[in-house]
Order: sequence, then structure tokens, then C-alpha cells
Amino acid sequence: MTGRQGPALSRRSLIGAGLGISAAGLTAAGSGQALAAGPAGARPASAPARGHAFLAAAMDAYPDHGGIRLTQSYTDQAGLFSTAFTYDNALAVLAHLAARTANGLTRAEALGEALLYAQHHDPAYDDGRLRQAYNVGPYTFYDGSPQPDGFVRPDGTVNVGTQFGFTGTAVGDMAWAGIALSALARRTGERRFLTGAVRIGEWIERTGRTDEPLGGYKFGVDGANQRLPFTSTEHNTDLVCLFGRLARLTGDRVWLERRARAEAFVRRMWEPSGGFFYTGTNDGVTVNRSPVPEDTQTWTHLALGSGRFSRSLDWAAAELAVLDHSGRTNSTVPAGQSYEGVTFSSASLLANEDAPIAAGQPKPDRNGVWFEGTAHLALALRDRGARGDEARARRLIASAEKAQDLLGGGQTVGGGTLPERCGVVSASSPLDTGFGFGYYPYRHTGATAWYLMAVARYNPLKV
Repeated sequence: MTGRQGPALSRRSLIGAGLGISAAGLTAAGSGQALAAGPAGARPASAPARGHAFLAAAMDAYPDHGGIRLTQSYTDQAGLFSTAFTYDNALAVLAHLAARTANGLTRAEALGEALLYAQHHDPAYDDGRLRQAYNVGPYTFYDGSPQPDGFVRPDGTVNVGTQFGFTGTAVGDMAWAGIALSALARRTGERRFLTGAVRIGEWIERTGRTDEPLGGYKFGVDGANQRLPFTSTEHNTDLVCLFGRLARLTGDRVWLERRARAEAFVRRMWEPSGGFFYTGTNDGVTVNRSPVPEDTQTWTHLALGSGRFSRSLDWAAAELAVLDHSGRTNSTVPAGQSYEGVTFSSASLLANEDAPIAAGQPKPDRNGVWFEGTAHLALALRDRGARGDEARARRLIASAEKAQDLLGGGQTVGGGTLPERCGVVSASSPLDTGFGFGYYPYRHTGATAWYLMAVARYNPLKV
């Protein structure tokens, strides 16, 4: 049964109780220790090396606040202070593993240990869940209240991101953390990482499983631990990978049944006449037909690897293509520059350019490039390998590398200067996702991690 409804919440929407501040939507500088940038004028030679330098700097931004740490998601100028999103940190683990270096493995293991610590030291729950985000360094919030702690509070509990309401738990965030931990288990052979991934899988099974007509797994819980009614194509795509991994690594066939359940939901979201996947459902009965997001086109390919659905990449490349330049309405791209890629969703192309994305935020640029999604697409095209895919992927990667060189200059992490020209911004100009939040030109752990995986041809959703 299909029909029109409002958009189901994205994993990136805020699911905490009481606050509705969009990620990267505010403006203020964070506080913390300065970062060493190396000798004057020195910088890593290659674009990927500079991407890894950004991930390292964002991970090491608060050296006086303990060795157990996560990576700050955005630069301070985004106004989220030391917020470290679970999803971004899972991506950082995978990007470090994709480098296939000793230092990369060391950093990936350290982040994996922090995720395990969060599982065991939540201030309220001991059921394997992780929260949407954590604080990893000190700051003073907008209302003047101090936040003096790092990731681990003096009492040993983890520092949940309560100030912004990042206290809920989304199935997609959990799935990505499980994917990261399972990748560490496979690379290192360490049982504790697999145990953590299994705990995540069991939490999802208990909390998310639904017998509604469209099936699959529900969205998760809000900050008050109330179950959310939405079911997301993206989340269930993530579970195709996670449950498949757990089946392979544990030998327990129950995970195959759970994987099949998630995959069946994803397949129900396929629109054969258009060659794309819908975003999901709000009620478990009716398919949401608009907006249509980018990641449900690219992640489905990376997780399913099915030729039957590979047209979704062509849909994303054609229907969500954008070219941002300084002549565009509301573009913040400097004069003489232009960037190509894809935007977040079909709704982004129809955004009201006369109104702010949200209160206190700038007006959107309909042609703003979403660099995280642009990297998704580049990686998926490389994975598919059809005629013309590699050339198109190289153009998209080149656009992200140009953004790393030229956008986001002068931004800081933890109050410290970043290494020169390091880290990919989340968007070339402010863009409205159509799901209640926006992306902005701030250097971003998630966008940088996806860029690095695209360069390395590392498919994080492959079982």
C-alpha cells in the first residue's frame, strides 16, 4: 500500500527529548587545547593524507581530558561545541581501517574501545545501547551553563550530549557502530569487539523489530526511551550489513533470519518505474513517496550488491545532481569557484530560498553540494564498475578534494588550529535536507570519512 505522507525522520534528525536544534546549525566557537599543526607551511602532501590528518586532529582535540576519547564531529564554528555523534565515530573507525596502516589500526581500535566503554558506562542504561551523541571536551553552553568534562565524567559514566538533546538512540546509529565494531573484530580477532557488536544487534532486535504490514525494524527510541513510530529504508539497509556480518562472525543462523527481515523491508521500498528507493514509512503501512533521499540509493547498492537495483545509482546521479557556484542564490562559495556533486534529497532541490532553513539559520542554496552523499555515490559507482562509472566517480572525488583545499579555511577543533587544508566540509553552501535540518560549510568527520573510503575503494557495507 502506498501514498503520500510527510517525510519519515532521517537518522540524522535529532531524536532527543525537548530540543530541536539542527546539526551544524548554530554559530559559536568551542573551547579546548590548541592542536599542533606542524612546521609553518608544512602539510601532508596528498589529499587523502590531509583527510586523515583532520580525523586525527578531531580525535586528539582534548588531550587533557582522558585517553578514552571519541572524535569531535564538526569544527567549532558549527556551534555544536565538542559533540561527537556516534554515527560519525563509526565512520571514523571504518576510514581508519580503510587506510590499512599501523597508525590507522591503532586509532580505529581506540575509537572502538571508546564505543565499548560507552556501552558499559551509560549513566542510565546497561542494555547495550549507545546514544546519538556525546560530549568529548569542555565548553560553556549558550545559556551560560558550564560543561567541564570530557568524554568520561569524574564518576566514570560517559558524557551524553544532553545540552542539545542528543540522548535518544537510533537504530541506524546503532547499526553503524555495530558495523564498525564487527570490522574491528574481523581485522583484529579480538572477541570484545564482536561481543559489543552482538549486544548492539540484540538491542535492535528487542527494540526495533515490528510486525506491521511493511515489516522491518523501527527507528529507535527518543530521549525519554519512547519507541519512535517510523521505519527507515536507510536503517534497514544498515541492518542488512550488520546482521549479515554477525551471522558470518558468530555462526549463529538467527542473524540470517533477521537480515532477511531487514532486506525484505528495503526491497518493498523499491520503485521499479523510477528506478529508486523510497525513504520508508511513518506508520508501518503507507510508503512515504516524498522526499526521496540520496543515501537510500547508494547504500542499498553497497549493502545488497544487486544488479537488479543498480539503477538507483543512475537515479541519484541524474536526479540529485547539483552544481554550486558563487552566482547561485544563497551560495556561499567564493567567487571563481564551483563544485559538482549531489544534494541530500529531492526536497533539497525545491527548498524555499526566501526563508531560513530553521530559526537563526541561513537561507538554503538549492544547488548546495552534500559532500558526504557525493562520496557515497562515488564509492558506489566504483563498486558497480559499469561503463563510465569510474570517470564519474573520479570527478566527484575531485570535487570533494577541491572543497578540502578551498572551503572551511580558518576553522578550529577544540579551539585549536587545524592542519592546513585538512577535512572535507559537509556542504559547499547551506542546504535544506527536506527532513527538518540542514548541512553547512563546516569541516566534518563524517564527510571526510566517506571521502577517504571512496578514495580507498573501501565498501563499509559489504558483508
